[in-house]
Amino acid sequence: MRLPLLLLLWPLLALAADDLPLGEIRLPPGFAIELYARVPNARQMALGKRTLFVGSMAAGQVHALPLRDGRPGAPVVVASGLELPVGVAFRDGDLYVSAVSRILRLRDIEARLDRPPAPEVVHAVYPAERHHGWKFIAFGPDGRLYVPVGAPCNICAADPERYAVITRLDAASGRVETVARGVRNTVGFDWHPRTGELWFTDNGRDWMGDDAPPDELNRLDRPGRHFGYPHCHGARLADAEFGGRPCAERSFPPPIGTPSSSPSTAPGTAAARPATGSWWRAWTATGWWTTRPSPAAGCAAKRSGAARPTCWRCPTAACW
Repeated sequence: MRLPLLLLLWPLLALAADDLPLGEIRLPPGFAIELYARVPNARQMALGKRTLFVGSMAAGQVHALPLRDGRPGAPVVVASGLELPVGVAFRDGDLYVSAVSRILRLRDIEARLDRPPAPEVVHAVYPAERHHGWKFIAFGPDGRLYVPVGAPCNICAADPERYAVITRLDAASGRVETVARGVRNTVGFDWHPRTGELWFTDNGRDWMGDDAPPDELNRLDRPGRHFGYPHCHGARLADAEFGGRPCAERSFPPPIGTPSSSPSTAPGTAAARPATGSWWRAWTATGWWTTRPSPAAGCAAKRSGAARPTCWRCPTAACW
C-alpha cells in the first residue's frame, strides 16, 4: 500500500493540528508536510500491508493503526509492558519489535489486531544496558534484520565486539553478524535504492563544547568498516579523552555529512536522500517522516518525463 500523505506522528495529544510547529520545519522546494495521525509516545514506524505500526519509548507499548484508503483509524495497542520498544519492522506478515536486549515477534499480526498474540522471543542476547539501549531496526535488502547496539555511556572504551556496533540478525537461525563498528548511537538508517549501501545517522558525544562534535550521516560501502568512535568524531576531530594519534593517520571513513553542530539535535536533523530524487526521508524526534512533492512539483516532474515516484500518489490524477 502506498500512502499519499506525510507520515508524521506527534506525541502531544492535547495539541490541535494548528498548534503543531510544522511551519518551522524547513523543507526542500516543492515538498509539503502535514499531520497524519496522533499516537502516544510515538517513535519508529513500520508499514504493513494495511496497517501502520508505531513503537514507543517510556510507554512500553506498540500501537497499530488500521488503514483504509490511506487514512488511519484509531490506534490499537498490540503489545504492552515492554522495555523501550522503540523499533518496529514488518516482514512476511509478522511484526518485529526491539526491546533493549531482546528482539520480539508478533506473528500474523494484521489478522489479529483485536486479539494480538503474545510476543515471542527471536533473540535475547543483546546487551541489557538502557543507556543508548533502545534500538531503531529495519530489514535490509538481504532479508536480515539490522539491529544497532549503542555505546553504554556518553564516551568510553566499551567492549568493541558488543557495543557501538550495527549488527544484522538472521531471524530464522538467530545468527548475528556485526557489519559496522565505531558507531556511537545510530537513530535511523536506510538503504540506497540503486547501490544497496546502508546510510545511517550517528549521534555525537556530549561535553566537548557547544558546537562539537558534529553528528554524522554515514555510508557503509562494505561490511566491517569502523567509523571512529570513541577515537574520532566527524571528519577529523580527535576525542579529548580517547583520541590517541591524529585522526588523519587513521583509516576511518569520513561521514557523508555532519547535519548538526549540536550533539543534542541529531534525531531531528540527519537525512537520507537517494540519488533518484523520488523520495526524501529524514529522522525526526518522533520517527522517520516521508515527504511528498506538492501537486505543482508532481505535475512538473511528469511533464519532464521523470518516472513516477513510488512513495506518493500524484495529487492530480491527470498528471500521471
